[in-house]
Amino acid sequence: MIAVPARQLRMGVSRLLMTVFLAVVNVAQAGTIVRVSTSMGDYSIELLDEIAPITVQNFLNYVNRNDYNGTYLHRVVDDFVVQGGGYRFQLFVGPIDVVTDPPIVNEFNVSNTRGTVAMAKLDGDPNSATSQWFVNLIDNSANLDNNNGGFTVFGNVLGDGMAILDAIDSLPFISLGNKAPDAPYITVMYNNPLDFVYMNVEVVERFSSANHVYESNTGLLITTVNIDADSELISMNFSTVSAATEVIIEANLESIIPRRDSFDGIATFSTVDNRLRIPNLEVNQNGSVSVVTNVVFVLSDPVRSRFTLESFDQ
Repeated sequence: MIAVPARQLRMGVSRLLMTVFLAVVNVAQAGTIVRVSTSMGDYSIELLDEIAPITVQNFLNYVNRNDYNGTYLHRVVDDFVVQGGGYRFQLFVGPIDVVTDPPIVNEFNVSNTRGTVAMAKLDGDPNSATSQWFVNLIDNSANLDNNNGGFTVFGNVLGDGMAILDAIDSLPFISLGNKAPDAPYITVMYNNPLDFVYMNVEVVERFSSANHVYESNTGLLITTVNIDADSELISMNFSTVSAATEVIIEANLESIIPRRDSFDGIATFSTVDNRLRIPNLEVNQNGSVSVVTNVVFVLSDPVRSRFTLESFDQ
């Protein structure tokens, strides 16, 4: 591993995009891409910006405020839908409603087939969608296209993302009332709502199935971390601190959610040396994609949960 002086880190990352260049992907996306990180893994959605503009903007309003980060999936009906966006849970408090914007006008134009993403709404009121949304697990067009004015599809799951949704569908679930009518959980036995399937949703510049991604333009880093040799598994994201002389990232604390399973290449954090290690980090700079290896950040400001880039392989 090569330790890089702090003053060279910013220039070094840019040079790495050229010198450690493994793949260049020029992807022409028709719509906005969001990445959904869940307790079972990540998947991405391409939004139908032109077909359902009101619905997409409504959804993005919640995403851009981080309203979906740390929320749980409260309704998963076997071979039907995976639904969330309504609630987060706070220990000793209970379910907390996502603050909703005014309901939006229905924009039904696309059929509710498998892998499409649509807005939930109140029975008997086509124009009642607010924050809750769902993914169709099967072809629900015969039902949802003809019910309540048609359910507005505003996105499509990309790549092999439906494998994550199918895995969520296969989990056991518990019914705990209106705010968790069919809530899946990731433990062998249900203990409390901390066992639910949680999620984060972030706008990204491109679709990627990599486990750890960083965007130089937005400063967003999305990762999954094994803390202290399996004492805890979490998914989370960071934001780059602007106007810093070094490369510093700050943890977005509302994005910390439990992850059920580890995997080869998971990032690690040790409280012994306070270092976050990412074996392979996919870096996107203006559509040019490179992989930087053995990236090490050191916890430099525990109060603000900030990490400073210490070294990487080049």
